Amino acid sequence: METLSGILAAFGLSASAGLNAYIPLLVVALIARFTPLIKLNSPWDTLTNGWIITLLILLALIEFFADKVPAINHLNDGIQTFVRPAAGAIAFAASANVITHIHPVLSLASGLIIAGSVHAVKALAVRPTVTATTGGAANIPVSIVEDILSTFLSILAVVIPILIAVLLILITAGVIWILWRRANRVRQPT
Repeated sequence: METLSGILAAFGLSASAGLNAYIPLLVVALIARFTPLIKLNSPWDTLTNGWIITLLILLALIEFFADKVPAINHLNDGIQTFVRPAAGAIAFAASANVITHIHPVLSLASGLIIAGSVHAVKALAVRPTVTATTGGAANIPVSIVEDILSTFLSILAVVIPILIAVLLILITAGVIWILWRRANRVRQPT
């Protein structure tokens, strides 16, 4: 069961990094430093260093505010195209370390793909649609929801990994259903 929960936590944290790069890393760092829920092995235990936690807080605040300013939020998404997948790779590898027989390269690649996929959907599909349909008026509320979702998923990924798997399946099914409905509406003659 520990192996399954480690894998599910790794998937939840890396998916969360696709929404906000620094929140899942900060959650892992704080939980590993102040609770027995996570024990990070070397080199990931560096995340629990006070300076690293301070840096993660600073970076999370910068991303939080940059994502709320029109025009800068698109520049931020461009920069985060490289940062979020890397953060997802780190979060996956750090939290999957309970599974010692998985090669670190596989862990890093898995986290990179998961976080990169979530970020791509956000930056290339969701945000442009929100901007186009609302004239940018909904960007700030959507960004706040993304930050809340990233925080919520990160905490749940550590505390209740099985629930994260169910939530990710439901969210994926919901997105597929919405896209399917949208595609069917476009195909129907008006």
